Amino acid sequence: MMVRRIAAFLYAIITLAIVAFQIALAAGAPWGAFAMGGAFPGQFPPALRIAAIIQAALLVGFALVVLARTGIILPKWLQASRWLAWVVVAFSALSLILNLITPSAGERVIWAPVAFVMLISSGIVAFTKSSERLA
Repeated sequence: MMVRRIAAFLYAIITLAIVAFQIALAAGAPWGAFAMGGAFPGQFPPALRIAAIIQAALLVGFALVVLARTGIILPKWLQASRWLAWVVVAFSALSLILNLITPSAGERVIWAPVAFVMLISSGIVAFTKSSERLA
């Protein structure tokens, strides 16, 4: 189904941009006002830099699940991706909520719409039936 694939690619592209942002934070980019509620404007302290790397890795995993769910990559993950896609949807919903209630105005303006698109695109992938066959 073409809509699922478009949604999966959209999710993956957005995730790639967020991963780049997280890696930049971990490398010392002074964008702390746009993450973690803006509690650390400027560069993140060392512990949060490690957290940014962990979050980037988690997001890569989520993107792989979404792409696998549509049969684009990792065909052996197709069966597991049925329930893992719901984990991605739940994480996306939580991300949207947190980005809507954050005290950081910059985060709300930038990341809430991004989280909304990620929730919709992951939801499309999780809710629509797969046309791929299991191997």
